[in-house]
Amino acid sequence: MPIKRSAAKTQTNNRAVLNDDIRAFRVRLIGSSGAQVGIVDRDEALREARSEGLDLVLIAPDAEPPVVKVMDYGKHLFDQKKAKAAQRKKQKQVHVKEMKFRPGTEEGDYQVKLRNLVRFLEDGDKAKVSLRFRGREMVHPEIGLTLLKRIEGDLDELASVETAPKFEGRQMTMVLAPRKRKRGGAPRRVEPETSAATDAQAGGAPG
Repeated sequence: MPIKRSAAKTQTNNRAVLNDDIRAFRVRLIGSSGAQVGIVDRDEALREARSEGLDLVLIAPDAEPPVVKVMDYGKHLFDQKKAKAAQRKKQKQVHVKEMKFRPGTEEGDYQVKLRNLVRFLEDGDKAKVSLRFRGREMVHPEIGLTLLKRIEGDLDELASVETAPKFEGRQMTMVLAPRKRKRGGAPRRVEPETSAATDAQAGGAPG
């Protein structure tokens, strides 16, 4: 459906000239199929566009004569907007998502936080792991380092260490960046030692 003159100025950001706003008396016409029709009067080009229920759009105003094309201008704008949205999606900004642990984080809580880290990384974001020390816990930084190393190992298939463990005040932090990988991978879960012991006993039992 042709766009009205009054709508042409409000619906475009690049001030496209179309239909009755085209002032040239003679134009080089390109049909809706993309084929060149030739040099015709502007009014003839307008009749051609309207007979197809389409718009006549000025695409090369500085040419001699100016070049116009028959097209569905509303659809053209929609396709442009869709293409720009797709491009923005490809250029998604990477955020740094933080997950906080404690030196004494229990196993169940650890697995919940680990799954959140997996989600961050699979979304393409970086993950900052923070480990806060309280009171005399500061004299045992090796406990925190061991925990961060475990997290690094459990997420090895998904992420690499971008910023190695370091102290920031009373916190030890580490930043993980997502690896480029095929979808569907899962983090390696470290099972409690009791599971390994049970398996060993089962393997040693007489058949």
